[in-house]
Amino acid sequence: MRSGLGETQQMTKTVLVLGAGPAGGAVALGLRRLGYAVTVIAQPRPFAAVEGISERVVAGLRAAGFSAALTAIAEPSARNAHWNGASNSANTEQLVDRQALDAGIWRDLQQAGVRCISARVTGITHSAGQVSVQFAPTSLSTSPGELSGCFLVEARGRQAPSAGLSRLRGSQTVSLLQYWQGPAAAPQSAAVSFADGWAWLAMTAQGRRYLQLTLDVASTALPAKAELTAFCRQRFAALPQAVPFMARAEPVGDVQARTSTAVLCEAVVGERWIRVGDAAMAVDPLSGNGIFQALSSALQAPAVINTLLQHPERAALARQFHQSRVEALFLRFARMGRDFYQLEQQWPAEPFWQTRRQWPDQQPMHQACSFAEFEVQTLPVVQGAQIIARPVVVTPDQPLGVWHLAGVELAPLVEVVRGRAAGVSLRCCLADQGLSGEPLVQLWQWFRQQGVAELSE
Repeated sequence: MRSGLGETQQMTKTVLVLGAGPAGGAVALGLRRLGYAVTVIAQPRPFAAVEGISERVVAGLRAAGFSAALTAIAEPSARNAHWNGASNSANTEQLVDRQALDAGIWRDLQQAGVRCISARVTGITHSAGQVSVQFAPTSLSTSPGELSGCFLVEARGRQAPSAGLSRLRGSQTVSLLQYWQGPAAAPQSAAVSFADGWAWLAMTAQGRRYLQLTLDVASTALPAKAELTAFCRQRFAALPQAVPFMARAEPVGDVQARTSTAVLCEAVVGERWIRVGDAAMAVDPLSGNGIFQALSSALQAPAVINTLLQHPERAALARQFHQSRVEALFLRFARMGRDFYQLEQQWPAEPFWQTRRQWPDQQPMHQACSFAEFEVQTLPVVQGAQIIARPVVVTPDQPLGVWHLAGVELAPLVEVVRGRAAGVSLRCCLADQGLSGEPLVQLWQWFRQQGVAELSE
């Protein structure tokens, strides 16, 4: 296996990854490309579930190196939104069977040379320079054991233990998922609001139906577990939009009750460990970006881990990079969910809507800013397989900074444009820096969009 940095000793450094969903799988594949030995320990998903994803999620899975996993993703199908008393069917999404996706990820990992162990983690111990994981079998083919490595990746999603870390939480939310089976039908999905929550409905070409209620924990009186199926059926039957999803179908198995509260781990990286995906931060399911945000934090992790292990002099920089980006992603998706909740005006006094329309804050998703507010700061960025410090352009709307635009470092250009002499045009100023063709056009357009005048005064 080729090493990203030409370090032959990396194959002797084993990284342990707990969890084999999109986040854990992406980190494992990324580390293999850098030449590390990787062992993944994970439990199979215990219940059937389906998710709706966008084309950018498919692109992210492909960029992470998945191949077999992509075969679990269906072609785009109709997605209907019934929100604030109006219906919209302009969008599409691709439905993915999570058990089939996870099985494909497992095959991709094995094909890449990752050691894969199907087991339940029973303990984790940290000592000088290494991490040890104890595990118990989930099948007769696995024996109890213990493995040690130089680094630990926590990617077990919402089920990951808190490990004593403080967490920022949104409104306490529970989702009740019921799998139904009916005759084959045209695949489709829908999101439907109602007085005390919202429902997500999905139907696959094979006749599988996935009906989910999302409710407020504090204000909802849930029945005993044995009565959940009847409770969900009654609630779905009261939604006209759910009737086509229930037609000629019956529930299969038990209702799965899952927490879907937005949660941010306030520390997501340490000296010998890192948290990615839902183990680092889990978003409200309304945002529809679960797999996307999991990949967003996981794709950067191999460079962070590689820097921590190979360049300890930049360890603080690497930790700053991962921590700040996870926090920024969380707030971005939290505000996205807040804005979507605010669009629903029919039940403003109901507890479910009232609390979620105000959290996490009232800061807008995007902040208008002028060129005068732009600052050049030195911040951590990814370069190849490392985290390094570089000058970036920081704005109120881009607090993490913008390093490149059109393949060109932006900070030096901002300084040049800001200091151009009177009467010099923006286009000539950029051309004098050696820019031409499409990069020149894109950068000229970007500066103009920021309010920079064509002629300096």
